[in-house]
Amino acid sequence: MGIVMGMLEISLPDGLLHEYASGITVGEIVRNAYGKKSGAVAALVNGEERDFSYALEQDCDIEPILGETEAGRYILRHSCAHLLAQAVVEIYPEAQPTIGPPIENGFYYDFKMDPVGDEDLKKIEKKMHEHVRANHTLTREEHDNETLRDMFAKNPFKIEIMNDKIGMDVGSSAYRQGDFVDLCLGPHVPSTSYLRWFKLTGTSQAYWKGDSSNESLVRIYGMCFYSKDELRERERQIEEAKKRDHKKIGKEMELYMIDEMIGKGLPVWLPNGEILKSEIERFAIETEEHYGYQRVTTPVLAKRQLFEASGHLPHYADGMYPPMEMDDGTYYLKAMNCPMHHLVYRNKKRSYRDLPLRIAEYGTVYRNELSGTLAGLLRVRMLSMNDAHIYCTIDQVAQEVGSNVKMVQDYYAAFGFEDYSFRLSLWDPEKTEKYIDQPENWKKSEDRLRQIMDDLGVVYTESVGEAAFYGPKVDIQFKTALGREESMSTIQLDFAAKERFGLSYMDENGNQNDEVLVIHRAPLSTHERFVAFLTEHWMGNFPTWISPTQVQIITISERHADYAGEVASKLREHKVRVEVDDSDSTIGRKIRTHRKMRPAYMLIIGDGEAADGTVSIRARNGDQRNGVPLEDFIAGVRKEIKNRSSKLSLV
Repeated sequence: MGIVMGMLEISLPDGLLHEYASGITVGEIVRNAYGKKSGAVAALVNGEERDFSYALEQDCDIEPILGETEAGRYILRHSCAHLLAQAVVEIYPEAQPTIGPPIENGFYYDFKMDPVGDEDLKKIEKKMHEHVRANHTLTREEHDNETLRDMFAKNPFKIEIMNDKIGMDVGSSAYRQGDFVDLCLGPHVPSTSYLRWFKLTGTSQAYWKGDSSNESLVRIYGMCFYSKDELRERERQIEEAKKRDHKKIGKEMELYMIDEMIGKGLPVWLPNGEILKSEIERFAIETEEHYGYQRVTTPVLAKRQLFEASGHLPHYADGMYPPMEMDDGTYYLKAMNCPMHHLVYRNKKRSYRDLPLRIAEYGTVYRNELSGTLAGLLRVRMLSMNDAHIYCTIDQVAQEVGSNVKMVQDYYAAFGFEDYSFRLSLWDPEKTEKYIDQPENWKKSEDRLRQIMDDLGVVYTESVGEAAFYGPKVDIQFKTALGREESMSTIQLDFAAKERFGLSYMDENGNQNDEVLVIHRAPLSTHERFVAFLTEHWMGNFPTWISPTQVQIITISERHADYAGEVASKLREHKVRVEVDDSDSTIGRKIRTHRKMRPAYMLIIGDGEAADGTVSIRARNGDQRNGVPLEDFIAGVRKEIKNRSSKLSLV
């Protein structure tokens, strides 16, 4: 399209050409065409995002960006980060803003400042609302390099951003709202009045550029939405998530503890948690035996040479603990089991008859996670890996990947998980430093996994940049109570191990074949992460077969203690986990006390039950059956446990 003197031809999504005077702004056109309440926050001009203040000098296509779209929410959240920074520097003049990007459902901004607490967040949020009501216009300013550096001369973080991203001789843009100005490329909403529906949610420690050797910063989080209804729904989700918080439930049920004297991110499984963990492990061992896995145990540390051979040094060095200098060499705590499993495979000559060889281990690994990122059991430094590696030929890959997809689906069905999806995680060819640089092998491996998933008929999405450094993978994504997507399980294809460890086998003709492919798989993630998800999914009301306390016996009075003991003994004979409360507390108090431990069933025992040899059953949901013969109850609860049923069926 050429330049039209005086008048412009503007194409809008209605398909018609509209005429406007040269110099008109994007906002004026959107308001003229759609009204002041269009819901637009910016617009695409010939496919590029522009502010409403952008003046037009030539013919173009314009498409409004609505606040209720993903692109619109991104702009709202980016603008809300600026609003947060404006409020912070007004209340805390010494604070230095660094970066403030939009994130899923909200935004954050990192500041060089003293830590802030809940009361501080309330003050900041109040100030933000004041600026919303003030309806400051967000104005884009173009500055040359010298002017820009003068504007931010007192903020070394902004100067460093200019050095890294702009260069020494090029200017850029800044955005001003009221007395606040920030270095930014935009676009942003027209004014602060567009930012009504937000809430600050918390703080954490962060490091400049994510590097723990850099300065420590305060990160303030917030959420921001297009409408009041969206914000209220998110607040409802957060309240629901609080009820399901595995840290809160884990403390109530005495599942695990973390003690500062041991260290952050190093959970100790308490007796109830150990029961839960052991039941999951027992289920996995049975399943792996069915699928033909062989179990091994490997050390928790090994020499530097092993991790150099595997490629974890240097590709994964930041995730490993510092080296330990011993009299016979340099050792590292292992952050993964695979290098040792490769040596197990290589320990003797293998024949094609041995393949596929499936090696499994519940090995504990250690990862050097930053303290600020640790979160209950979801992010820890000690991980009990539900780990295995499959060594197979190219022709066997499809069958093995398919078997593991089915294994994941069966596991999830047993644990009552339904809201999950599959993701094909690919390498990013633009960032080869993160991966083994073998483009041809990446393409072959990714195409192979893609074809396998297609043949299985599994619906999946693709995500560039999420692969392991040694190969593509299938990640199983789980939806949390907050609607957040998290990786739970993984099936990874490794094309590099065969070369790095000299893996081979003798084929049918007696020739050495070096084409050994390795599949890494962890269908139950780590125990820690899996238990966190499981706890939040069930709110601690675990299916009977994994409940730490399957039956809680409660007597109405002390005279029923003998019969309670008989019931407990018979249940234990049938391998049912049972606890007895024959104290002199009231029945109501006993029920309230034990409810927090979430037993699958409570058995209430009084005169009638003791006389008739029966029990009264109270389930977690409050449903009750009275006068049930003890043998019937034992048979029913044993059936639930044996079948690993996810439902309570005895009331």
